[in-house]
Amino acid sequence: MNRIKKVLEEKGIKQIWLAQKLEKSYNMVNSYAQNRRQPSLEDLYKIAEILDVEIDELLIKRDQNNEQ
Repeated sequence: MNRIKKVLEEKGIKQIWLAQKLEKSYNMVNSYAQNRRQPSLEDLYKIAEILDVEIDELLIKRDQNNEQ
């Protein structure tokens, strides 16, 4: 599980913009944001760099997963 959608919302960034920066399709980024699909570790690092956040901010900790 990831927090990509939440981080995008917090920063006021659209998924289409992230898709362009990642050179991925909108559908792929939307799948990441909706947790239908998880990005590779390489893509997760790229997303963190693009969004200027630490990679752990994009991840849901196991104990938090049950709370959401």
